[in-house]
Amino acid sequence: MKPYNIYISGVGGQGIIKTSTVIGESAMKSNMSFVMSEVHGMAQRGGGVSTELKIGDAHSPIIEYGSADLLISFEPLEDLRAIPKISHKTTVIMNTSIIYPFNLSAGKHSYPNIEDIIKELDNKSLKVYAFNANQIAKESGHLLSMNMVMLGAAAAVNGFILEKEVVIDSMKINLPEKSLDINLRAFESGFDSIKSS
Repeated sequence: MKPYNIYISGVGGQGIIKTSTVIGESAMKSNMSFVMSEVHGMAQRGGGVSTELKIGDAHSPIIEYGSADLLISFEPLEDLRAIPKISHKTTVIMNTSIIYPFNLSAGKHSYPNIEDIIKELDNKSLKVYAFNANQIAKESGHLLSMNMVMLGAAAAVNGFILEKEVVIDSMKINLPEKSLDINLRAFESGFDSIKSS
């Protein structure tokens, strides 16, 4: 089976690794092969974090340039860093809520305009879904559920390889019971935000 390639990017503390774990668990529950690579960088200082996931037959977890099927970006600037991985066949899910890197907050550089980032992605990918996942997470009960908003959005994309119900089962295994209801609401809200667009 040709691998389905998912590139997830963001900054430390956004729940990227946990999201990847839920996806991996879902793949295993679906009897699909799965490999993953993760880069933490300066995660504890708000630096970039990315994971590369391949579901299906793959010899390496590294996604070749231009071969991501899905880009899930938790922070807009990280979309730009991920551009080499995408092509006109890539679907992009983008959180429009900004986390300013330390060098920008110090005033040395300016943050790119969100509309310009979306336009750049539109020129290079199949489809871009851009929305404020942080706001949806807050409305679901807690900001920290933003990663499940993004996962729900991914589950709603045409061609996503995993069944929604299997992903939800994997969430129940991998997320703390005390926050599960909030995370499930966040997931459903993310799913609905794509299905209704």
